[in-house]
Amino acid sequence: MRISTYTILRLMTVAFVLVLASVANAYAQGSLATKTGLPALHPTVQEQVKKMKGVVIKREPDSFTMSETTGGPSTTVLLTADTEVKSHKKGAFRGSKEYAASYILRGLRLEVDGTRQGDGSIVASKVRFDEQDLRTAQALKATLDPAEAELNAKLKQQQEEQERLAGQIQETQALAQSAKEDAAKAQEAANKAQSTADYANNRINGLDDFDPIKTITVYFKTGSAVLGPQAKKEIDNAAVWVKTQNTKGWVMAVIGYADTTGNSQRNIDLSERRANAVIYYIVSKYKMPLNRLVQPFGYGQLEPAAENATKAGRAKNRRVEIRLMINKGIAGTVGN
Repeated sequence: MRISTYTILRLMTVAFVLVLASVANAYAQGSLATKTGLPALHPTVQEQVKKMKGVVIKREPDSFTMSETTGGPSTTVLLTADTEVKSHKKGAFRGSKEYAASYILRGLRLEVDGTRQGDGSIVASKVRFDEQDLRTAQALKATLDPAEAELNAKLKQQQEEQERLAGQIQETQALAQSAKEDAAKAQEAANKAQSTADYANNRINGLDDFDPIKTITVYFKTGSAVLGPQAKKEIDNAAVWVKTQNTKGWVMAVIGYADTTGNSQRNIDLSERRANAVIYYIVSKYKMPLNRLVQPFGYGQLEPAAENATKAGRAKNRRVEIRLMINKGIAGTVGN
């Protein structure tokens, strides 16, 4: 369809009016809100409206919004089944033509008769327009609708892309948080492993590290390796005390000694027999595990506890020392 230069000019004029009306409407509403701080009030009493002229700036299925050609805020016009939609009469011999309400398009200049409601809207009884203005509005629709459709499609595409990017950002953040949590768990596991390794290493290093707990000394007669009643009593008293203790990591060293009576080699053998007599008594009577026993040793006349020049001193040197000790490596107390 070929459009004349006149039609194009009218089309451009209507489009300009639409834009101008929208701006004026926004400005008018903004000014009113600024001055009063309250929304504009509409009359509460219904009034009849005759030949209200304006341009359609928005179209809904059962209504449209028009901007008056004389200025002022936009008005919502409600369409009913009784609304009469016609073109203007053309002279005495050409009557008006009836149209469906669907012919009311954006950009159409028209006039409305009807009743204004309390909220400011108008229930239209009659709608009239010029057929040339209808053709202009139709041409405007043919121009604007594809452009709006393309713009809406682009906006939808942009929104979908933004949502996709937002989803990717959330997914990336979730992955980063998960990686951070995994790294924290891995660090915690590494710390535990290091702590366990350090503990095990300390225990191994502490297997040769002993702390003394208590020493029980029993005495023997000259040249004898036989436990006397008093010596057995000392061992029995010590055994009663040991049962009240936490013996984890405990070991026992049994060391025999002798005085200087006789030659040194005989005294070494005698001190070893004294140590073995003590061990035999403890193992046979109290069932002490042999893994708690440090290799026994006889020092002979070495490391005397007193002077061998006197009878009392020699009596103190004819002894066996039962040394109770704790192995730090077994007890796990290395570093304490």
